[in-house]
Amino acid sequence: VYIVPDLAYVYIGVRAQTANLSDSLNQSNAKASEIASQLKELGVADQDIQTSAFNVYPQQNYDQNGQPTGTEYVVENTVNVTVRDLSKLGQVLDAVVRSGANSINGISFDVADRATAEAQARELAIKDARARADEMARLAGVTLGDLISVNVYNSGSPSPVYEGKGGAVMSTSGQVPVAAGQLLITADANIAFQIK
Repeated sequence: VYIVPDLAYVYIGVRAQTANLSDSLNQSNAKASEIASQLKELGVADQDIQTSAFNVYPQQNYDQNGQPTGTEYVVENTVNVTVRDLSKLGQVLDAVVRSGANSINGISFDVADRATAEAQARELAIKDARARADEMARLAGVTLGDLISVNVYNSGSPSPVYEGKGGAVMSTSGQVPVAAGQLLITADANIAFQIK
């Protein structure tokens, strides 16, 4: 089942590195606060902003001869953002980069109501399995009897479709162009019948 996504997950990173741990923390916190403020201005709800990683560690620096020259402190903060209005996705990306995000660790698309698409995929899978069973029985010269079992397997996460079919580019001047495209939700069905 092909569906057009209606939400996106963006993985935003802020990294600060200075000779002083407190300075690195302050820089990282200032950038993260500005990013959160920009996200809220663009309509992203608090529950759609989640810290997924926060790392602090020393980084030893070396000169060209391999001799230690000092230690700097790195602070990395990764935030997962759910964008529910895809028409604002380009604005969101532009705003977070301008606010201090120094990495975008990926964008993935999904649908809020995946259950409906999964139900359609299961229905199609069962109909296809039944049609194949009917065809095999006809070719073998037998008749299908009672249904013994049905097993249906969903694909899990929706897969992006990398063809240029049906996706809309969400870009206006001054924004990062992003194409949501389509997602493919699949299901497989195995049906067993008695043979008459």
